[in-house]
Amino acid sequence: MNPRLPYLREKTSKLTASPGVYIMKNREYAIIYIGKAKNLKKRVTSYFRENPDHLPKVAAMVSNVYDYDFIVTDSEYEALLLECSLIKQHKPKYNILLKDDKGYHYIRISKEDYPRITAEKNTKEAGEYLGPYTSGFITKEAVSEANRVFMLPTCHKKFPQDFGKGRPCLNYHIKMCMGLCRGKISQASYCKTIAQAIDYIKNGSTDSVERMEKEMNDAAERLDFERAAVLRDRINAVKKASEKQKIINSGVRSADVIGIAESDGGIFISVLMYRENRLFDKAVFEFAPPESGEDILSVFMFQFYHGRTDIPKAVIVDHIPEESALIEELLSQQSGKSVKLWQPQRGRLMELLRLAKNNSAEHAALRNNRTGKEVIALEELGRLLGLEKPPKYIEAYDISNLSSESMVAGMIVFEDGRPLKKAYKRFTIKEQEYQNDYGSMQEVLRRRLLHLNDKDDEYFSRTPDLILLDGGKGHVSAVQPVIRELGLAIPVFGMVKDSKHRTRAIAAGGNEIQINNLKSAFMLVTRIQDEVHRFSVSFMHSRHKKKTYKSELTSVRGIGDKKAAKLMLEFKTIENLKKATAEELAKAAGVNSEIGQELWELVQDM
Repeated sequence: MNPRLPYLREKTSKLTASPGVYIMKNREYAIIYIGKAKNLKKRVTSYFRENPDHLPKVAAMVSNVYDYDFIVTDSEYEALLLECSLIKQHKPKYNILLKDDKGYHYIRISKEDYPRITAEKNTKEAGEYLGPYTSGFITKEAVSEANRVFMLPTCHKKFPQDFGKGRPCLNYHIKMCMGLCRGKISQASYCKTIAQAIDYIKNGSTDSVERMEKEMNDAAERLDFERAAVLRDRINAVKKASEKQKIINSGVRSADVIGIAESDGGIFISVLMYRENRLFDKAVFEFAPPESGEDILSVFMFQFYHGRTDIPKAVIVDHIPEESALIEELLSQQSGKSVKLWQPQRGRLMELLRLAKNNSAEHAALRNNRTGKEVIALEELGRLLGLEKPPKYIEAYDISNLSSESMVAGMIVFEDGRPLKKAYKRFTIKEQEYQNDYGSMQEVLRRRLLHLNDKDDEYFSRTPDLILLDGGKGHVSAVQPVIRELGLAIPVFGMVKDSKHRTRAIAAGGNEIQINNLKSAFMLVTRIQDEVHRFSVSFMHSRHKKKTYKSELTSVRGIGDKKAAKLMLEFKTIENLKKATAEELAKAAGVNSEIGQELWELVQDM
């Protein structure tokens, strides 16, 4: 509890309702949090109210607030600009800050008679630089592609000093280098090629091809067929390289595509930047979970775009953020052109959005020792079911029986999208005299959930983020009263199968949610449903076999149900019974050696 709360509440009661920025400070008057507000009084009051329900991070910040300042602005837009500027200047401890673990990368055109194009991590050496780029991979790919398309030298020879020294290398003979080392290419011609390569890197394939086609036609008219042939080959190489780009791009001229993946303890956001019909750059950032009620996309976009001028006309997002109008105003003002946010539903833009999400998911997977598919599957499932966050710990249940015999249930656990087999549990149905799947499911869930506070069982004591039942609407309706009766708020859904026993949909109350349009979530639910069915059926078969063996044992004179049960409890499996001697069987059953011999003979014939 912060002892300064009475003072802070008193100060806030007199605060203006105008828009502005508030600046939280600790005992040393260091800035620990900066926020904007449409209504300063309403927003700041929410931090210091009695009985707050803050997230741990916000609660920690509030506990350290000694005092605060504020700056009134004329509009929410002005407050946004001021907030972004102050956050970048002060980098407060409790603000969500962009964390990119990579440095910047550059493309260098060396300053020499015959320049080279290289990828660099700094700008120390003399030359012209393009960038900065946040993705080292894309920077290297751009340089490699330009050198390959324009057949530029990548060897370590120095020109013109090494002209004519030795034979051309293999790259010349396989048409990956123009053979500058032969000394037959003029400096003017080479520098013109370098200029075309730079133009290609800056503007992409379309504009470069148009300019080179015009130059090729001019050369042909001058009867300079050798030059025209060189340009023809270069145009073909550019077109071939651009086809590779279209695998990723396919006609998106200029856009930023923002993909979000939420993982255990963090959120990862990737931005794929397309400029002039090609993937130009990529950046990935990691965040701590946001304050309750904050839209992570809004927070990210305000910080990422503040101060930038290289903003495309379209920004592709997976949902329209709460403050979309404010974001579009910020982006339009800074870029000097109208900028719109787009949420695609299908087509090529949806594929690009999926690619951006995959990038985010793979970074999340690397950080948490998981696969990108697992991260995406849990995120898709959580969003589909309306959960606040992806379900980390999932329990699934299935009832299995043969008529009213061998009635059992299986419980499996998936943690982080993977089976957690040491947490699996088996249940024998005790309260149902006859086959009753709904009553059995109620019994099993009640027995399991009553152990939530059982500290002796590491897994039974955990509250699942999601419960899935192998069944439809009836199973969900049967179980929900049990959940309410125990005062729990665990989401429960059913896994519906089609006539061929394949996963078809998710049952939610009286409705069904189609899931086959979300590939990752569909595959995860199918795995869970198949695994819980396998687990419960195998338990039912093993129970049924034991009952069969037990009934066969009672055919020996002097062996009733109780003595047969003693034998099964002692030896557990038919294999162990067969390995036992007549004396061991007689001792376990509590009978004489003659009956023990009869038992042994029967067991050998099972």
